[in-house]
Amino acid sequence: MFIWIIKRDLLLAVRRQSDVLTTLFFFIIVVSLFPLSVGPEMNLLRAMAPGIVWVAALLASMLSLGRMFSNDYMDGTLEQMLLSPQSLSLLVLGKALAHWLVTGIPLVLMAPVLGIQYDLPVDALAILTFSLLLGTPVLSLIGAIGAALTLGLRGGGVLVSLLVLPLYIPILIFGAGAVEANMAGVEFDAHLSLIGAFLLVSMVFAPWAAASSLRVSLE
Repeated sequence: MFIWIIKRDLLLAVRRQSDVLTTLFFFIIVVSLFPLSVGPEMNLLRAMAPGIVWVAALLASMLSLGRMFSNDYMDGTLEQMLLSPQSLSLLVLGKALAHWLVTGIPLVLMAPVLGIQYDLPVDALAILTFSLLLGTPVLSLIGAIGAALTLGLRGGGVLVSLLVLPLYIPILIFGAGAVEANMAGVEFDAHLSLIGAFLLVSMVFAPWAAASSLRVSLE
């Protein structure tokens, strides 16, 4: 069932490519606008780059959170998942993983290309990519909780933002901090280790919290 959920969501994403491209184009546009507005001040651009890329990735990831469960809720698939003998937490984990594959992986792949605009060195681009690879799954897992809590509510997109943004802040700080520490010539392993710890904790608790929220939303 876990594999089936992932395959199903990936197939639906392929059929609705506009949703995937909207997230990716938003990320590209936000990251690319800052060099145009700041100007050719390379020192300033290098200092701003980690925070800009991470904020853009965070906002782009949030664009598709509302669709994580809404389509299944509208066509009745979600109710069948609740009635299934399979663990709902495992099904939620599969949907969060599919969300990350559809939205997070394209952002990770585009980040080093967009980082060239900010004159980032090669090692900083590698750390930026690796931090996004660790951090974007956390965004999907935490976002699943917010999407489940606001399922079926009017103005749910705004409520999702208010719920998950405070929880995203530690990932944003440590993700951008790892790149800044690398460019400053100091140890950055602690930042990546903390992101990894957030990922492990999210994988354990976020599916359970999202599953409980879905049961409450559907009652």
